[in-house]
Amino acid sequence: MNIISQTDLSQYSSRVLEYRRHLHAHPELSFQEFKTSQFVVDEMEKLEHAEIIRPAGTSVLVKFVTGKPGPKIGLRADMDALAIQEDRQDLAFHSKNEGVMHACGHDGHTAMLMTACHYFNDHFDELEGEIWAIFQHAEELLPGGAQEMVATGLFNELDFIYGQHLWSSLPTGTLDIKDGPASSNTDIYDIKIQGKGGHSSQPENSIDPIVIGSQIVQKFQTIVSRQIAPHEAGVISNTVFQSGSPDALNVIPDTCYLGGSVRSSSEAMRQLFHDSITKMTRSTCEDYGATCEINYVFGYGVTDNNPEKTAFVRALGKQFENTTVIADKCMLGGEDFSAFSHIVPSTFVFIGSRNEAEGFDYPHHHPKFGVDETALMHGVQLLVNVVRNYGAYFNEIS
Repeated sequence: MNIISQTDLSQYSSRVLEYRRHLHAHPELSFQEFKTSQFVVDEMEKLEHAEIIRPAGTSVLVKFVTGKPGPKIGLRADMDALAIQEDRQDLAFHSKNEGVMHACGHDGHTAMLMTACHYFNDHFDELEGEIWAIFQHAEELLPGGAQEMVATGLFNELDFIYGQHLWSSLPTGTLDIKDGPASSNTDIYDIKIQGKGGHSSQPENSIDPIVIGSQIVQKFQTIVSRQIAPHEAGVISNTVFQSGSPDALNVIPDTCYLGGSVRSSSEAMRQLFHDSITKMTRSTCEDYGATCEINYVFGYGVTDNNPEKTAFVRALGKQFENTTVIADKCMLGGEDFSAFSHIVPSTFVFIGSRNEAEGFDYPHHHPKFGVDETALMHGVQLLVNVVRNYGAYFNEIS
C-alpha cells in the first residue's frame, strides 16, 4: 500500500484546526444544524470537483465523481452538538451558543472530513471511482439522522462506508479498530407504576408504588448478572426514579416513574433484555395489585465492523507513524452509524484524543470535555488513506 503520511498532509493541518474551532464555537442541536450544514456547503462549494447534494434533513453529501472505474466509498462524519453548558472558558473558541456545546467531538469529525475533501479536490486526477463525503445530522438524538438518510435508498449503492470517532478515553496516537461489534444496541424505557396513595401511617390502605419501584429496579440488575454469560457485554442502568414530594413526607404517593437505558451487544441479548424488563415490571406490579404503563423504545442497533474491510483499515493504521493500533471490546455507547453498517460493509474506528497534560481528559458529554487537536490529523490521514488504498488493496487480495 502507498501510505500518505502526516508529513505529506502537513499543508492541511492549519485548515482542520480552523474548521474545528469555528464549528466548536457555533454548535447546534440535533435536527437543528442549519448554520452548521450551510457552513459545510459554503466551504465545499469552493472546491472545483465537488458535487453537493442535500439528501435528508440538514445533512450534506459531497461527491467526487472521477469518471474512472473504481469503488464507491462513503466517508461519514456527524455534525450535531449537545444541550450542555460548556465550562471551558480557557478555550478562545469556546461555545458562543448558550446551553449548547460540542461535548462529543462531532466538531472534529466534521472538520476532519471537510479537510479530507480539500485533499480529494487537490488530487482529483489521481483518484478513481467515487468518493462520497457524508455529513450527517442528528447523531445524538433518537431516531437519529442516519436512519433518515438510509431510508432514502441513496447509500445502498456504496461499496464501503468508513466512519470514525475521536475518543477521550484513549491517549492521542491510539487507534482502536475493533472486530465485529464496535458499538452496542442502545434502547431506552420509561415506566409509570400506578399504585394507591394514602396516609403514611396507614400503609395497609395503600398500594405503595415506591416499594414496588424499588423492587423492580433491583430485579433489573439480576437480568445482567444472572441471565447472560459473564464474558458478554451488556448493561441496564435505571437512571430515573421519581415519586412523592419533599413537601409531603407523610403521604404515600399514587405513582412512581422509572426510566433508563439498556445496552446490548447482540440481537438475542437485546430481545432478552426487552422481554425480561417487561415481564418483571408487570409481574411485580400484579403481585401488589398495582398497574403499569411501559414505553420501551428500540434505538440504535449494533455497529458491526465488516471483517474484510476492517482488516484493510487495520493494515493501514499499522503503517502509520507514531500510532498504536489496538482492538478493544465492543463500546457500550450508542452510535447511529449502525444504520449505515446494516446496509453496506462498514468499518468504524475510535481515534484517541486524550491528553491529560493539556487538560483534555474529561469524558464525553461532560461540560469540560475537549480533544487534543493533534489527534485531528490522525483522522484526516485515515480518511485520505482509506480512499487512496482501497482499490489497490482489494484488487491485490482478490
